[in-house]
Amino acid sequence: MCRVTIRERLLGALVAILWGLNFLAIHLSLEQFPPFFLVALRFALLALPTLLLVPRPDVPLRWLIGYGLGFGTLQFLFLYWAMATGMPTGLASLVLQASAPMTVLLGATVLRERLDRGQVVGILLAVAGLTVIGTQQLGTAALGPFLLTLLGALGWALGNLSSRLARPSKPLHLTLWMSVVPVAPMAAVALVIEGPVRIADSFVGLTEPTGLWALAGLAYTVLLATVVGSGLWTWLLSRHPSSRVAPFSMLVPVVGLLTAWIVLGETLTPVEIAGASVVVLGVLLGSGSLSTLRAGAPRPAAASRSHPDGEPPEQQDDGDRRAVPASERT
Repeated sequence: MCRVTIRERLLGALVAILWGLNFLAIHLSLEQFPPFFLVALRFALLALPTLLLVPRPDVPLRWLIGYGLGFGTLQFLFLYWAMATGMPTGLASLVLQASAPMTVLLGATVLRERLDRGQVVGILLAVAGLTVIGTQQLGTAALGPFLLTLLGALGWALGNLSSRLARPSKPLHLTLWMSVVPVAPMAAVALVIEGPVRIADSFVGLTEPTGLWALAGLAYTVLLATVVGSGLWTWLLSRHPSSRVAPFSMLVPVVGLLTAWIVLGETLTPVEIAGASVVVLGVLLGSGSLSTLRAGAPRPAAASRSHPDGEPPEQQDDGDRRAVPASERT
């Protein structure tokens, strides 16, 4: 695998922006629709055209199902449940990013991806920044919604692992087919817990301002957050080790908190701003961005001919080939 390029880092940042704004979109949709049905509806809107128009991705079925159950079902079941029961929008965007260190840990233990010192320091910095923001925000949420969001983060991490192992040749196809998996289990949960009457009532008043904003939020979630954001994320995971990609997700709460502050009036203190800055620094270190910038600076000729670890740069950066067992390579 190649080094994370500037273009790929910009795409990682774009995903973070799309997903950060998505928390506002979810908040608007939850004003109209019950949470479990909303998850089923979100993915059903993608699943139907996918089944009709998109070829199934050339990946093992177990990783497709694993991606759909982790990223699609578990993550959003717990996230929407948490937000519907009082989890503030900004705090939800923060706590869900526990998926990043969970993903790195799973990548290191299950896939045997190697972490260099810069990545470890970057992850620790980002976690420290998230902790700072969390200590400021935690007083605004009950323990139950907080724990539900953490379970959503675990679902995301498990989905990342399955996506990484799938190695799709067409990542967008995997993203679209992932949307097929959550529809049936989430529809069943919605019918049992929320009931057909509550579901039917949620379609009343769609022409009112609340309903129109809910539909706009749903459209954003389906098209921009899922198709564009998740498609780019799957593509990045197919090209680089999880430890290089996952830290970008910790930029999401920076966007989410700022959006909640500007649009919803949720408070953002100077301490939280400082914590968000630490998160950004940690992501830059954890994704290898700072080391890439240093590597691009002019160096003496002797430095370019040798490497302190005795490896040529292209061998050292090829972490994915060493990180994944031979039996898992395509």
